[in-house]
Amino acid sequence: MKIKIQHQPTQDDLKKLDVFKWAIWQKEASKFPWTYDSQETCYFLLGNVIVTPDGGQPVQMGEGDLVTFPAGMSCTWEIISDVKKHYCFD
Repeated sequence: MKIKIQHQPTQDDLKKLDVFKWAIWQKEASKFPWTYDSQETCYFLLGNVIVTPDGGQPVQMGEGDLVTFPAGMSCTWEIISDVKKHYCFD
């Protein structure tokens, strides 16, 4: 299972996805386990995060990144600086 990251997508790409109509999630610096029951696509407005899939390599992401997490993936989130992101579950 692979995390997909698009660094600095264009405003046109974001508008096509209606990213700015998605819900917003915010969280302070912390570390916690997470499992994705369904695919999530999110766009980071703020923050810096390291997500480590169980048995996989750490992936760094943050402000300006459009990220897709696959359904069924278990991982550990380490929020380095407070996060604010738009998100959508498929």
